Amino acid sequence: MNKIFEFIGSPIVHLFKIIPEVGQFVIFYFKLLPLIIIPPYRLRDILKQIEIIGVKSWGVIALTAIFTGMIESIQLYAGFKQFGAENFMGYTIFVSITKELGPVFATLMVISRAISAMTAELGTMRVTEQIDAIDILGVDSRRYLITPRILATTIALPMLVVLFDFLANLSAFLISSELLGLNPTIYQNIIQKLISFSDIYTGIIKSVAFGFVISSIGTYVGYFTEGGAKGVGESTTKAVVYSSVSIFAVNYIFSVIFFLLGY
Repeated sequence: MNKIFEFIGSPIVHLFKIIPEVGQFVIFYFKLLPLIIIPPYRLRDILKQIEIIGVKSWGVIALTAIFTGMIESIQLYAGFKQFGAENFMGYTIFVSITKELGPVFATLMVISRAISAMTAELGTMRVTEQIDAIDILGVDSRRYLITPRILATTIALPMLVVLFDFLANLSAFLISSELLGLNPTIYQNIIQKLISFSDIYTGIIKSVAFGFVISSIGTYVGYFTEGGAKGVGESTTKAVVYSSVSIFAVNYIFSVIFFLLGY
């Protein structure tokens, strides 16, 4: 009987542990926001982080995008063929990638490759007292360590999403025209006829918000790591899970807003 109550009560206890942490997170970044917005900016550190987060993520983003476009074209073909609507595949694929799949998949790849490393790096600096040493020297460790990473992620992620959108749509086009036998001219013409600018910029707007959210979570968890090497591992796992779940929640909020606005 005790085990049953423990099984039922453990999620509730865990929830009550998370709520104060969310409050601390909000308060911390409310105080940090002026440091992010107001100059001076550490341009050299920002560019270095853009290279780490953005440039070094091109490979995994490209592979994910190519396979996403290939898979989506094959899966949609089976359904559209039943209704004789194969020619509308291109537009459907384009919109689904630029509005939803591109921003979400690219962000998940950045979380797994860059945000996890970011959290582990800051966590290691915390448990080895390097962050304390920076503060003792009179340097604001938040401006030195956190703000460049947040700004770099917010800048780099939209560019990665654009790359993802291009490669995913290109691979979908090649599979549709070369493997599935669709007319490439009709495929392109329907996209050009039905596409609107909002089909593109809504995903980019999402990616800006996603970049800010995941970098904020990753830096916060890493900055307040405790418990030595074990704590670093736990913080890294926590950052990946929290960031991934938050992206789906934020994506839903943006999708509702754009829907109500008619986009």
